[in-house]
Amino acid sequence: MEALRSGIGAVAGDAVADGSAISPLSEIIGQSPAYLRLVAQIRKMAGNDASVLIEGETGAGKELAARAVHYLSRRRERPFVPLNCGAIPESLVEAELFGHVRGSFTDAKHNREGVIAHAQGGTLFLDEIETLSPKGQVALLRFLQDRRYRPVGHSREQLADVRVVAATNKPMPRIVAEGQFRSDLLYRLNVLNLRVPPLRERVEDIVPLATHFVALFCERYGLGAKRLDHGTGLWMQQYDWPGNVRELENLVHRLVLFCDGDVLYYAGDPDDEPADRTCPDFRRAKAAAIASFERTYLTRLMRETNGNISAAARMACKERRALGKLLKKHGIDKDVYRA
Repeated sequence: MEALRSGIGAVAGDAVADGSAISPLSEIIGQSPAYLRLVAQIRKMAGNDASVLIEGETGAGKELAARAVHYLSRRRERPFVPLNCGAIPESLVEAELFGHVRGSFTDAKHNREGVIAHAQGGTLFLDEIETLSPKGQVALLRFLQDRRYRPVGHSREQLADVRVVAATNKPMPRIVAEGQFRSDLLYRLNVLNLRVPPLRERVEDIVPLATHFVALFCERYGLGAKRLDHGTGLWMQQYDWPGNVRELENLVHRLVLFCDGDVLYYAGDPDDEPADRTCPDFRRAKAAAIASFERTYLTRLMRETNGNISAAARMACKERRALGKLLKKHGIDKDVYRA
């Protein structure tokens, strides 16, 4: 259940399916303007069956948004079926989507339904849609045109009542321009567009989210109640969170496990082990502040220059080689920010 509460709210599919009155957004974690806009869009999109393309950075909560759209819709009592497109071999993409009959290809020893049949009446969530193979793109486009498909090796077409929601962390217009994704398929998928904001655009939500994760992990491990140090909360609000909600959850997880006291303190590099004390010495505090500043500054610099090291070095008034060393020190990949 906790995996469904990482910043979007309690998207409790099981609770909805069994007829209870719990709303998918009844435990919303966040009150920032960016988050409230997202929730309003989710509610509106849940009122129809059009295809949705969800865009957002890794770890921002795209699948959670997709689940919210599903469980707020009329399809809530039918399946929500997620599929990572990057995990499907091109040779098996049609069988994965549409299913197959026994003997239709090597190793097809039994009849098997595809994900579209599993999602009948519900929602098919296609994550990392930009990684779908060319063959898979053709097959999906054909299905989206009339919702008809034929299992591999079967002679008869079948009709599916399935809503398709796709997600990507890549700029799709650029992927299309590079010839890696069909523009006609993008038009079919991008009828409605939902952008999940990164955590740095939801600063007001960071401490409430962290507090939620503290309670979550304390309960999971049978620990007594713990709370965040005030300074730690301030540091969290200043940090850029390139890994978004997933990175925040991971850090809080380690804090709960490593800090022995009732107050959780941290003000350093997220890759370091958390401290088990409530106040650091001056040297450690200074080093943590510098590391936090460097990482935040470099991340914003990469974003503004679209990962162009030469342009970033000129903007920062530093030598290109020195800037490269700083990026390597903080594990910042310039390619992530290329437009």
